[in-house]
Amino acid sequence: MEEQKINTLWTHLHWLSVLAQQGSYTAAAARLGVSKAAMSQRIAELERAAKVTLVQRTTRSLRLTEAGQKLVDDTRTSFEQIEQSFAQVRDLAEQPGGLIRVTAPVAFARQQLMPLLAEFLKDYPNVRIELDMSDRLSALTTEGFDLAIRHTARPPDTHVAWALCPTESVLVATRAYLRKQGEPQAPADLQSYNCLHYPRSQDTPAWTFEPRDPQAGERITVPVSGNLSANNSEALREAALMGAGIALMPDFSAQAALRQGKLVRVLPNWRPVGAFAETIYAIRPYAPHVPRAVTALVGHLRQGLAGGFGV
Repeated sequence: MEEQKINTLWTHLHWLSVLAQQGSYTAAAARLGVSKAAMSQRIAELERAAKVTLVQRTTRSLRLTEAGQKLVDDTRTSFEQIEQSFAQVRDLAEQPGGLIRVTAPVAFARQQLMPLLAEFLKDYPNVRIELDMSDRLSALTTEGFDLAIRHTARPPDTHVAWALCPTESVLVATRAYLRKQGEPQAPADLQSYNCLHYPRSQDTPAWTFEPRDPQAGERITVPVSGNLSANNSEALREAALMGAGIALMPDFSAQAALRQGKLVRVLPNWRPVGAFAETIYAIRPYAPHVPRAVTALVGHLRQGLAGGFGV
């Protein structure tokens, strides 16, 4: 193939590599910021130039042919090096800039992350942030995220993780509910209360506690029951605020209501353990070069969240 013709196909080859990574025309087009029709047209042009089928399509899926996979494998390293080199050159600018794609859990993003992102963008006007609020654990590399905020006990070994702040689980209810039902004096008493819980895989929900004073007793696990479970801590908080029962949730969801006195801690001498992780992390795929904008954002989040969510 003549050199001039090859030179016009660099973009086509890059789009083929993105298609292989994303696994569908729709996802690849979204990742590149182009239409699905444009994506399909570029691949068809590449196939005509190569005079061989590169992508086998069905109504439900696609896969690369042997020739298509060879092209992707042989050019992947070059495109990664180009991307890294461009990022390094861009970072020579006085101000960090560019797009940062972030994914974070819904409740944490709404209650804690959004104010910090708004402050960050005021300080770094050349940065754009695309925030995906989802409780689904996204695959950072294949879905093109630069950073993930995770409430986890152990970040993946294959990624770089920065600890942002500690967090703890809190047991809360309204004063009105406790006046009406009586206040539990020990974890075992919770079996007589309506407990609003986050559903887990176990059939019978159970909460585990340990005394804040190590001399006051041993760790205890109590089976609980209630008429509401929800896989979102905001929903549990709202139900507790309406006097529906005693709820167990991360402190970042209860923080504002506790400060305002709308909720109070239940069993303050006991610490809930094992219900939620105890650290908030910022996680990104490993790469030799971290864009300055990402580094700046992580630093901003660490500073903004350094105090945790205690009341």
